[in-house]
Amino acid sequence: MRERGVEVVELHNLLTETLEIAEAKKWLLDRVIVLNEVGVGLVDDTRAYLDSLPARSLAEFMIGGLSTIDLPKEFRSGYLALARESIGIWENLLPPLPNMLYTRDTTCWIYGGVTLNPLYWPARHDETLIMKAIYLFHPDFANENIKVWWWDPEKNWGAATLEGGEVIPVGNGVVLVGMSERTTRQAITQVAAELFKANAAQRVIVAGMPKLRAAMHLDTVFTFADRDCVTIYPDIVNHIHTFSIYPSDAAHGIDVKEEKDSFVNVVETGGNAYTSERQQWDSGNNLIAVEPGVVFAYDRNIYTNSLLRKAGIEVITIVGAELGRGRGGGHCMTCPLIREAIDF
Repeated sequence: MRERGVEVVELHNLLTETLEIAEAKKWLLDRVIVLNEVGVGLVDDTRAYLDSLPARSLAEFMIGGLSTIDLPKEFRSGYLALARESIGIWENLLPPLPNMLYTRDTTCWIYGGVTLNPLYWPARHDETLIMKAIYLFHPDFANENIKVWWWDPEKNWGAATLEGGEVIPVGNGVVLVGMSERTTRQAITQVAAELFKANAAQRVIVAGMPKLRAAMHLDTVFTFADRDCVTIYPDIVNHIHTFSIYPSDAAHGIDVKEEKDSFVNVVETGGNAYTSERQQWDSGNNLIAVEPGVVFAYDRNIYTNSLLRKAGIEVITIVGAELGRGRGGGHCMTCPLIREAIDF
């Protein structure tokens, strides 16, 4: 991506630089090293150990997790006996966040502002808390007067959950949002109302999907390859129920309209029924467009990549043998902060 002129910032570096700021370090540790998570008798020792670490090591524990066996001898107390290490059981004092790899999900940058997303699974909630710390304290963000459209990871939002793999700002004031297992109407309508209130968007298109593991996010079955070209997994996308949300003078600020028409040219997942299903599972539709008509894709999805090239798309392949094990592609693993406005 850097070779294509894209400025890339890496999350582990941003977190390290944030934790070098004393106020930021205290803010984040105050919220994760707490009695209900760490346990009686272990909060002070765990906090003392983490406070003693350089920022890079602390960042590794914040993402990779801290087990009871990671505590050095001088920070271990008799309370650890309750963790039952003597019979081979290790407990986490800080839970690992393996899904932090998917930076797309935790926050969405939409037309000059950001959402801090309440993720569906409780095990992922601390990911958004880390992003809040970065946006609050890292000098690249803290001094920019960032507009937060919606959510606060320190509150309980109930059934209102939103994940960034569902959200595609397509340009000209339009936002496309998947409504699926992990992103709910309760969240989508609130985000739409906030965007309309700030005149940041004029239309939110909702793609109502089946609540299936294979369609956990819209970007696992649908992504843009060009201004008017998308790749889809038809077994899911052909059954999407589409709505548009518009601004309204009603008290709640929105109006909903059911849609019937298709908007774009389509490149389907390639191959027969078996290879098509496999390539969808291997993120064949999870493209990251670095510019209109130029995408990054996993090399293993040869049929879909071939169809994209036949449609005039430049496909830059990356090795997906290991990255693909986590069930996500380039779109899932990137979070665009600033993009040039699209021209239609």
